[in-house]
Amino acid sequence: MAVTSKPSRFETGDELDEFVANHDVALVEFYTSGCALCQAMEPVLGNVARATDVAIGMVNPGDDIDLVDRFDIRSVPTLILFEDGTETARLAEGFQGGDAVTDFLESHVPNAADAD
Repeated sequence: MAVTSKPSRFETGDELDEFVANHDVALVEFYTSGCALCQAMEPVLGNVARATDVAIGMVNPGDDIDLVDRFDIRSVPTLILFEDGTETARLAEGFQGGDAVTDFLESHVPNAADAD
């Protein structure tokens, strides 16, 4: 599946599972509505999507509450990196700028983070 230049939004765990299954590498932000830090992440993730070959998605676990336990979401925003459908890394330290997110990707999936 082609990587888009902006994050994809999902409302259910099924949509999230399909997205992760369809991409070798996917970064997903778990957010909540009304979270200012989460809202500030959206344009950052858009820039990261355009600068890398990593598919980026966003899901509000409040829309599908099972996601909270399934992915052990304890704070938002939480970024989870998936490779071949399996969680390989997570970043749950509040707002992250574009450089921090790109560095996170480069440290875990250097080939995908180097868009040419």
